[in-house]
Amino acid sequence: MSGHSKWATTKHRKAAQDAKRSALFSKLARNITVAAKEGGDPNPDNNASLAAAIEKAKGYSMPKDKIKTAIDKAFGSGKDAANYETVVYEGYGPAGVAVLCEALTDNRQRTAPEVRHLLDKFGKGLGPTGCVSWSFDRKGVIILDNEDGDLDEDTVMMDALDCGASDFEPEEDCFTIYTEPDDCGKVASALEAKGYVFASAQVEMVPQNYVKLTDPADLKNMEKLIDSLEDNDDVQNVYHNWDQD
Repeated sequence: MSGHSKWATTKHRKAAQDAKRSALFSKLARNITVAAKEGGDPNPDNNASLAAAIEKAKGYSMPKDKIKTAIDKAFGSGKDAANYETVVYEGYGPAGVAVLCEALTDNRQRTAPEVRHLLDKFGKGLGPTGCVSWSFDRKGVIILDNEDGDLDEDTVMMDALDCGASDFEPEEDCFTIYTEPDDCGKVASALEAKGYVFASAQVEMVPQNYVKLTDPADLKNMEKLIDSLEDNDDVQNVYHNWDQD
């Protein structure tokens, strides 16, 4: 899922991903498997990364049996063993937009050239490790839909802070709540207990600043870059600092 993006773009991305449900579930399952394996515990209560991965999967209505299968795969053997590793690729989109791509792959020699090709084709190319990651902060991001205007800003802000949020940002038709990365699941659960329903709740890489694109060719290529990266089976998340307002 592309992040950190504004709510209109978030809705667009979610709709696009829902249309490709099978591919989306495959990515979510891979994410759960790796989180369970790396955390060394199939119990999300003892494995914060797994809890976050499960929370993300639930946000896309992934069936419980598929979640369980993904967790079981982390501790399988032989043909059922999980051999994925996390790889982060950094580079630049059109006009120097920072792009950070998280992948889970069982073959770096397949994934790296594919990501490099897309960044070369639609952007400024793949960069060295650390070239853009310094300009992002890892945060828990919880989005509450307020298109109908039913939620009171002051009430939501106080509830969020009381539940352990670190920051709060009201937008035109949603509220964005920020947490420390390890607190995302805990804050989301506390808000859920108060009756709130989330559009999404997950840990993301949030840019420290944004870049506006004005050239139509740059805008078109940036959209193609994000879509093409997200269509790659190995890519889990695409983060960027393109200001889409």
